[in-house]
Amino acid sequence: MKTIRAPLELEDIRSLQVGDEVLVEGTIYAARDQAHQRMAEAIRAGRELPFDLRGQIIYYVGPCPAPPGRVIGSAGPTTSGRMDAYAPLLIARGLRVMIGKGSRNQEVKKAMRENGAVYLLTVGGAGAYLAERITAAEVIAYPELGPEALYRLEVRDFPCIVAIDAEGHDIYERPKE
Repeated sequence: MKTIRAPLELEDIRSLQVGDEVLVEGTIYAARDQAHQRMAEAIRAGRELPFDLRGQIIYYVGPCPAPPGRVIGSAGPTTSGRMDAYAPLLIARGLRVMIGKGSRNQEVKKAMRENGAVYLLTVGGAGAYLAERITAAEVIAYPELGPEALYRLEVRDFPCIVAIDAEGHDIYERPKE
């Protein structure tokens, strides 16, 4: 099992191979469809983003409100394909890791190969379990979007599997054994 922590360099990303089990540690960012759309609009308009994408990790999640005594509510992954329209632009700006569930389109995989990025899967349907791995959560932009706001999360032992590596090998396209 490998452990990764942002910011990640190209050599960190190239060492990850499809099927590797990975634990994510430290700061990651949480964003869904609407936050991605806003970030893409900002890039196209030449405005600064709420955080520097270089070497960073984005988790595709819209967390539930935190119950009493908890940092965050259920925080399971959303379907990654919904971010495919925006991912190549963010990857070109230095995003190194995306975490979610489901397959990605060819444009995203091409951007990953060209820029050195990986896509990690985490367990869908396990939002309460994953929330226990989040030690801090803060909305840093777009609070009016509610659960689709942009969050900064601190994570510990956050479990993932490399679904698409920087060479474009895709776990969804591997031959069945």
